[in-house]
Amino acid sequence: MKKIIIFILLLASYTPNFSQVPVESDLYKELQRKDSLLFKEGFDKCRISEFEDFISEDLEFYHDQGGLSTNKEDFLTAVRNNICGNPDKKPIRKLRKGSLKVFPLYHNGKLYGAIQKGTHDFFIKEPNKELYMTSKAKFTHVWLLENDEWILKRVLSYDHQNPE
Repeated sequence: MKKIIIFILLLASYTPNFSQVPVESDLYKELQRKDSLLFKEGFDKCRISEFEDFISEDLEFYHDQGGLSTNKEDFLTAVRNNICGNPDKKPIRKLRKGSLKVFPLYHNGKLYGAIQKGTHDFFIKEPNKELYMTSKAKFTHVWLLENDEWILKRVLSYDHQNPE
């Protein structure tokens, strides 16, 4: 009986090694860099050319308020028209400090992708006004490693809430 209890305790304490990578890891740093290109350069500064090369042609973007986009061109058009369409009321995104997490995906021991998730805050920038918060939300990105390049394949943008 004692052996069974010990076995159950050992089994219950076992955690498979499928956890997030450390912030110091190359994978974390690379996907953090991609996040910065997508949001700081693309979303905030409307430099779409900084990120369009790593967007999958068949990108699926699921948004809890804006619906579904199922290809790269529709996504880029939405960024141009909605995010970058009105410089007098420009959306700005800020990643919540410490919220970014990266989880590697393996197949037969070989890295093929990663899940990136976090929380971000959205603001509006208007001429002659202080930046003001409009919402916060969670995001989950699925990245695939294709020909040694990280490609954004799937995006979930959800749990949008008004500021506290």
